[in-house]
Amino acid sequence: MSKKATNFQKKVMSRMFRGKGIFKPLNTGFIDEHVASLREWVANIFFYTKNGKTIMIDAGYNYDRLEEKMSWLNLNPKDIKHILITHRDTDHMGAVERDSALLFKHAKIYIGEVENRYLTGEVRRKVFWGLYKLPKVKTDNKIILLNDGQVFYIYDIKIECILVPGHTWGHMVYLLDDKYLFTGDTIWFGADGGYSFLGNLAEDNKLSVQSLTRLKRIIMEKQRDIIVITGHTGYTSDLSFAFANIDKICWPFSKRFYNPAAPYDGYDETDDTKENAQKTKILRGK
Repeated sequence: MSKKATNFQKKVMSRMFRGKGIFKPLNTGFIDEHVASLREWVANIFFYTKNGKTIMIDAGYNYDRLEEKMSWLNLNPKDIKHILITHRDTDHMGAVERDSALLFKHAKIYIGEVENRYLTGEVRRKVFWGLYKLPKVKTDNKIILLNDGQVFYIYDIKIECILVPGHTWGHMVYLLDDKYLFTGDTIWFGADGGYSFLGNLAEDNKLSVQSLTRLKRIIMEKQRDIIVITGHTGYTSDLSFAFANIDKICWPFSKRFYNPAAPYDGYDETDDTKENAQKTKILRGK
């Protein structure tokens, strides 16, 4: 079902969001010596490397070019043994679904205990104010369940789990090594800072805002330099920018949220090239 859902999104969402200035994905390349981004149309998945070991954050779409683009980053799917999942949507779990290319069939996937209820079928994922139900995600990968506030290690990578329900009922964000906050679809970055993610795709917008208020408090109390990395709109090390408007919700069809820096059509990947990815590798000293 993931493949069908992926193709549907590519066709329909490209038309729906073209020219709206909503999605501003990172092209494939390196953020710094630890974090690499891989672009799948409007979405990003990420790879975190430390002391020669790499883990993956989110599994993206059921995307035909995933292995190719991983090679641009000198990464091999067979080396990925651990995948952190922020939430169960098609553009974040596609590569571990049953009808995918099964590039990561031997990897463990880590997901919040609440979010896992979508996978078991106990609850159904709903968007557009509950009017549209998304298909159930099916995976045969081994699942490790996580809880709010849990701290654990994969290799020598420290991972802190923070539950941020709203976009989905069990959405989880991950703070790696007290420095890199991977937020999935919790925060949307516009030209003037972060907002609660797209309102028409949330299970509960009021809850999303409450979750972001709590997340801001948790992050600010750490009094550390932290990079906030989103699933669709890039990253920032400016926490004031990241949390600037989190009491407000992004409505993607309102001109108010148009970001002139976003591509006209986020599903057009012509500027995402191996050459450009290699340039970021050189610039970041990889």
